[in-house]
Amino acid sequence: MTEESQIIKRVQNGDEAAFEELLSAYEKKIYNLAYRESRNVQDAMDITQEVFLRVFRSIKDFRGESSFSTWVYRIATNMCIDFARRAAKNNAVSLTVYDEDGEAADMDIPDDSSTPETYYEKTELRREMERGLRMLSPEHRHIIILRDINGLSYLEIAQILKLEEGTVKSRLARARAKLASFIIQGNNFAPIQSKEKEGRRGF
Repeated sequence: MTEESQIIKRVQNGDEAAFEELLSAYEKKIYNLAYRESRNVQDAMDITQEVFLRVFRSIKDFRGESSFSTWVYRIATNMCIDFARRAAKNNAVSLTVYDEDGEAADMDIPDDSSTPETYYEKTELRREMERGLRMLSPEHRHIIILRDINGLSYLEIAQILKLEEGTVKSRLARARAKLASFIIQGNNFAPIQSKEKEGRRGF
């Protein structure tokens, strides 16, 4: 039995200190996933809190049929997709975060070795990528975040999203192509079809 498995058993037996160990191991990863989805610090914190509340309530049902990380990522991914859909309905998805004075703030730390021109170009590219990600459907956006930002394998993503690996690869290819098209062409960008329409087209 691995050390993580032992910690999970302790949590399942009601050991709250063991849950704090799991929280420490996964909190930053889940927060980063939530922030990439919401692009808002407070929303990311709220999502992260909800994810671990769900984990705490449901961990007794965890039977080890998949890895624990896959199980946690699946919960987080579903919550992020739900958040994105609610935000889209309310037209309230934020692309930026704000400082205490209400001014737009960039979360990235500048590279002091870069020239102002280079830093400007990198900043603009990041902003274009963020805008492009927001234009993707939640299903496509999550695949890019899980694969290209969080670095998960195709198998892990397939297990998290309950898809075939081939479907993950084809959907990722389409999402990457759409994102690249947005960056190259600017705002002349049509959102990718929803999951339901996508299924009817055979993708």
